[in-house]
Amino acid sequence: MGTTKRGKGTKVMVVADGNGLPIGLHLASARPHELTLARATLETVRVPRRRGRPRKRPREVVADRAYDSRAFREWLRKKGIRPTIPPIERRRKRPKRGRPVEVGPGYRERWRVERLFAWLGQYRRLVVRHERLLEVFRGFVLVAFILICLRQF
Repeated sequence: MGTTKRGKGTKVMVVADGNGLPIGLHLASARPHELTLARATLETVRVPRRRGRPRKRPREVVADRAYDSRAFREWLRKKGIRPTIPPIERRRKRPKRGRPVEVGPGYRERWRVERLFAWLGQYRRLVVRHERLLEVFRGFVLVAFILICLRQF
């Protein structure tokens, strides 16, 4: 990880648990779409347990319509993760074949992830990025995550 163009334009991709606390983080340039960064973000999840290996797969992924992709849904199902992603209404001449995609009750809890991004917005160092090195910016994001987690307990 090196410098980005002028040090600006970074996407902060976060995986949050059911309480809205961060459990996974991936930083990348602002150029690629979120869907291309979703797999790398989900692979950063490592939740320690009392015994055994840390848990690496969430039971359910709740995402917005930007993540609506057949390939992404199939990848999630292959990993044993239930996707809760609303479909994008595309105008079609013929109705779509097969079983319709349902969102499910977990989508109502997506506000917890949005609240996490609002908490990150309270840290000026993250809103106005002055660092050229991505690793330094990652360190400040991790410090903000630590402060958010300590504030919740």
